[in-house]
Amino acid sequence: MARIFTEKPFTRKWFVSYALIIAGSFILAGGFVFFITPYKFVPGGVYGVAIVIHYLTKGMLSFAPGGLPVGLTGLVLNIPLTIIGIRILGPRFGAKTVVGFVLSSVFMDLITGFWGDKPLVENDPLLSCIFGGVLVGFGLGLIFRSKATSGGSDIIAMILSKYTRLPLGMLMIYTDSVIVLIGLAAFASWAVPLYSWIIIFITGKVIDVVMQGLSSDKALFIISEKYEEIRDRIINSMGRGGTFIPGQGMYNGAPRTIIYTVVNRREISILEEYIHQIDPDAFVSVIEANEILGEGFKSLQEKVKQA
Repeated sequence: MARIFTEKPFTRKWFVSYALIIAGSFILAGGFVFFITPYKFVPGGVYGVAIVIHYLTKGMLSFAPGGLPVGLTGLVLNIPLTIIGIRILGPRFGAKTVVGFVLSSVFMDLITGFWGDKPLVENDPLLSCIFGGVLVGFGLGLIFRSKATSGGSDIIAMILSKYTRLPLGMLMIYTDSVIVLIGLAAFASWAVPLYSWIIIFITGKVIDVVMQGLSSDKALFIISEKYEEIRDRIINSMGRGGTFIPGQGMYNGAPRTIIYTVVNRREISILEEYIHQIDPDAFVSVIEANEILGEGFKSLQEKVKQA
């Protein structure tokens, strides 16, 4: 069972967590109201379903002639999903998750009440789907950093994963794709799913940036007979550290010493030049490092305190 992260009430970490939820919910709501909902985009999740319901109920209900509010509809969908999720999956969804989707719904309808249904940028759906995806991803990223979850369609994917044993990430993509196709059927326009998939892609990328940060660090694996000389350059000339990893050549079974080290973008060309001077035949593999925590970089303790 997944652990529910809680903080002691009224501590600094508690205030930071709920500040992130409030800010994230407001930003997410703004992304929907200003960029996504007016163009009938359906970017998965319960709010994607809520957008479809909003437009299909326009002019049908006397108490809501403009259609059922997106925020209220999303809230009505989220509550039973969360209850079902708790009954089937156990208490994975803490108070912060509930606060997150309640605030998102409230902010969505409040902003709509002040702003209306018009898009911030008219007659430019591409620009709107890009900025909508950025704002929704940024908002969700802040919510995730508070150790809350997004609930909604994610719960459906978790339930399906429990009974099918299929990977959760794959099921989340399938769930959101089904919701996008519901938008296609409801609005009879291929522009809706195509723009919606762009939003889903951008949202995922922005969430990664918010969670991990923008990193310019590179991880290197270096294989060379002159590993001691390369080690000296890394330590003495660059002020960096690293690790020796014992290995074995696949072709002849000869023992190899692999150097693993991490440098930033500015240092990568300097290190490659050093390696070339020492051993032009060295084998070097450079990997994008999304996040580096530890000595010489941001500490794990510092990140945990900020989260």
